[in-house]
Amino acid sequence: MTVNEREAEIIRTFATLADSMVAGFDAVDLLQTLVERSAELLDATDAGILLADGTGRLEVVASTDERSQLVELMQLGPGGGPCVECFTTGIPVAIPDISAARDRWADFCDAALAQGFHALHAVPLRLREKTIGSLNLFRDQAGELGEFDLAAAQALADVATIGILQERAVRESDVITQQLQRALDSRVIIEQAKGVVAYVNDVPVDEAFRVIREYARDHQRGIVEVAADIVQRRLTL
Repeated sequence: MTVNEREAEIIRTFATLADSMVAGFDAVDLLQTLVERSAELLDATDAGILLADGTGRLEVVASTDERSQLVELMQLGPGGGPCVECFTTGIPVAIPDISAARDRWADFCDAALAQGFHALHAVPLRLREKTIGSLNLFRDQAGELGEFDLAAAQALADVATIGILQERAVRESDVITQQLQRALDSRVIIEQAKGVVAYVNDVPVDEAFRVIREYARDHQRGIVEVAADIVQRRLTL
């Protein structure tokens, strides 16, 4: 992909994210689109998102690969990690060489290296003074993320944050809490549905999610609605 082609695709991604706010908002689909496009268009191998619930507890709500999800889950323990720090401070965190950061985040670094990741860059999902999570870009090679990629990642994260919060949720904190909690609760149902589809069809979990998502889009239904039908055995894919 040439530079011009990549820039054009990034612009189209902004349009896709913005369109999702108007045409039937689906937080899960929005965040999954964000991580997939980030991994495709930026200098990243995988991407994942941590999102805070109403109590400030972080959960993984979207990832391009079960591998990146595992690493993010590892850093939610007592040792923390750079993605958690990004959320806590509201400031981007860059780890260009994970092997050199063991003195600070030993557990995270060991887990990341074991999965083949050698660099990580986290940018906050932030609107004004409120940070609700972090977009985390994993790379299989050590090195800094380019200035353009960092700027694009933050801009994409900002658009997604606006989509999640929206103007009404910004004004009413109770609505913010409810909307974030719905996204987290929805993910539990989706994970259950992924397990069912993966087991029934003997396919990887990532492939199971793709099947669920494509079915939802083809039938103009929400991902959570389709997942609930699968879990309740009202639908078989």
